[in-house]
Amino acid sequence: MSEKLLTLPITGMHCANCSSTIERNLKKLDGVAETNVNYATEKATVTFDPTTLKMDAIIKKIEDVGYGVATAKVELPITGMTCANCVATIERTLNKKVPGIINATVNFATEKAVIEFIPGVVSRADMVAAIERAGYGVVEAAEGADLEDAEQAARDAEIADQTRKFWIGVAFSLPLFILSMLRDFGVLGEWAQAPWVNWVMLVLAAPVQFYVAWDYYVGAYKAVRNGSANMDVLIAMGSSVAYWYSVVVTVYLTLGSMTAGEHVYFETAAVIITLIKLGKLLEVRAKGQTSAAIKKLMGLRAKTARVVRDGEEVDIPIEHLLVGEIVVVRPGEKIPVDGIVIEGKSAVDESMITGESLPVSKKPGDEVIGATLNKQGRLKFEATKVGAETALAQIIRLVQEAQGSKAPIQRLADQVSNYFVPVVLVLAVLTMLVWWFVVGAGFTPALIRLVAVLVIACPCALGLATPTSIMVGTGKGAENGILFKNSEALERAHSLKAVVLDKTGTITVGQPSVTDVVLSKQAASFDRNTLLRLAASAEKGSEHPLGESIVRAAQEANLPLAEPEQFEAIAGHGIVAHIDGHDVALGNKKLMTKRAIHLNGLEADVERLQNEAKTAMWMAVDGEAAGVIAVADTIKPTSKEAVAEMHRLGLKVIMLTGDNQATAEAIAREVGIDQVRAEVLPGDKSAEVKRLQAEGVGLVAMVGDGINDAPALAQADVGIAIGTGTDVAMEAADVTLMRGDLRSVPQAIALSKATMRIIKQNLFWAFIYNIVLIPVAMGALYPFSFVPDMLRELNPILAAFAMAFSSVSVVTNSLRLRKVKI
Repeated sequence: MSEKLLTLPITGMHCANCSSTIERNLKKLDGVAETNVNYATEKATVTFDPTTLKMDAIIKKIEDVGYGVATAKVELPITGMTCANCVATIERTLNKKVPGIINATVNFATEKAVIEFIPGVVSRADMVAAIERAGYGVVEAAEGADLEDAEQAARDAEIADQTRKFWIGVAFSLPLFILSMLRDFGVLGEWAQAPWVNWVMLVLAAPVQFYVAWDYYVGAYKAVRNGSANMDVLIAMGSSVAYWYSVVVTVYLTLGSMTAGEHVYFETAAVIITLIKLGKLLEVRAKGQTSAAIKKLMGLRAKTARVVRDGEEVDIPIEHLLVGEIVVVRPGEKIPVDGIVIEGKSAVDESMITGESLPVSKKPGDEVIGATLNKQGRLKFEATKVGAETALAQIIRLVQEAQGSKAPIQRLADQVSNYFVPVVLVLAVLTMLVWWFVVGAGFTPALIRLVAVLVIACPCALGLATPTSIMVGTGKGAENGILFKNSEALERAHSLKAVVLDKTGTITVGQPSVTDVVLSKQAASFDRNTLLRLAASAEKGSEHPLGESIVRAAQEANLPLAEPEQFEAIAGHGIVAHIDGHDVALGNKKLMTKRAIHLNGLEADVERLQNEAKTAMWMAVDGEAAGVIAVADTIKPTSKEAVAEMHRLGLKVIMLTGDNQATAEAIAREVGIDQVRAEVLPGDKSAEVKRLQAEGVGLVAMVGDGINDAPALAQADVGIAIGTGTDVAMEAADVTLMRGDLRSVPQAIALSKATMRIIKQNLFWAFIYNIVLIPVAMGALYPFSFVPDMLRELNPILAAFAMAFSSVSVVTNSLRLRKVKI
């Protein structure tokens, strides 16, 4: 038995008993020869037989007994991929041939591999070496250089190389094509039929075949060496067959023999390569546009910051800024990092982060977000998050991870791609044999049909159909303050049937405020402001949310507050105080009854306010009921519009709240909500979502603040966290909304529907293209005389043109998402 030694970093151990528990359970696995778990180093060393036991089974056993294995993720920019088969080759190489890799996912559109691995078992160098052995490259940054810059430089160099080769292809293919056509139509006379003209064609075709197309030869060799087949194999075979057959014919004609045939196809081979090179060049440029949103986000990052050091303002590189430093931002300047305002007032444009077009006012105590624009006043703030911890850095990371993930709908295309090229090779050979031996068309026509089949087949469109749409969709979302955690969430959101809304902070502002001040008819000596000023003076210093809301309302009205001369808080009733010579009582009806205060006919007003889901507080001045102050957690101005938009999308809207049924129904009526689940305790929200799912309403989304509602968000089919700026917990949900605006919910769902619509169009086109045109290239239309000859006997040049632009059309269709209104 060839045993293997594996060392795994363990998480979750709290004592020596934990290590013995893991050891005991690992020894139960068939194939484990020896195991040792060290509590001090938190590592498990396992000796096992790899032919009997896989690493995944060892990790699963550790997880099953309640512990974990520490893993890490790395993202590698890949070069040299030409189609979906290349993706499959790299994934197979990493997942099956490199020990220590948990999962590797390669994205053809982003040209990146995301690898989850076990530190200590496998290194980055091991992964890079494996990818290079498979025939592909990995972008590496020079020491001290930025990887993103290195990757962009590599992509730019690749585009420049492909552009140069394309124009070289045009320089040789165009005169070759013109010469060939003029000769075939008899325009040039007898001299053009001389054998030496074929040699001129050979010379013109050679640079295209062996320089412009060299990438395809290299790619085909590496693919075959790895036991796979990709687009390079099809192109290399198709063009080589046409070229080398023409070489043989040229030699025979020079020797005076027409045994091999009379016609050469040098122009076919050259034009095929040049057209495909053009298609790939356009595809690469179009793919670059799909990542425009993420590049725009990266471009928002500030390069420098102005900080206060030793009492002086100095400009420093953003990398040198530390948490806790005081940062100064002048009008018109970019806020470099996240922080808390300590001095100054201004309006800040946060549209680039939240999608909110209106500037947000800032004052001491308010949060500011890095990369936003200070519009008016001078601000001084304390840096709270720098580097990778800033909201912008988290947004970029989240978008990159979403773009790099695979949507479930892509699985079918991946499965087809695995078998696509081998099936096409078999069909091409069968086509040639049938036309040569069964139909009796002769060797040359059969050979040309083989070339047409090889060239027209396009696995690229299949590989690009989903990821390019995901890239544009997630980028579009980020521009509007909508962040999808992964592409699965983006896909699942389009199938939602019901949306559950947490009331507080989602439908409502989440902060009580004064909504009404009702005056008693008997209190003629008081106006609204006087009553509010007395109430706020009495509540001055209060920590109760209702009292704070009254003080805040008075401050917003610029009312001067007095110091209470006497103050008493009566538990369960309210407060009494003596202010400016007046005895003031503020509280519930019990307080009024206890102090024998006549209610002055305000009972009807109180009942009306309570029916409107407001908290009514009685206020008496000098022994008379002077008025009622109503406080409520006000509904956000956009909530009603948002619910109406959800209804337009065919969604059922349900509200969860801890309020009593009457209050909850009053809010639901005002907003237009379909169903209310009232008196729900915070810990029971998850159970309510589960109950809804069990009722068979379909896929359910839960919208909450992302922190207090975490269990309910996790239970929902799609968890949507709604918040503002840096308050949002981006890891808490499938979808994160940077704005506290409920309208972002239907926008996210509409974006999901638009993205899935484009993906389905792309997949339909990619499949139908191959399903229809491969049989056409095989000669399926030949028996039908009414069909144009160009389709009955498909010229390989037309086949190459169709193949080159099939993938371009898919990417271009994905780019339409950028203009979709959500």
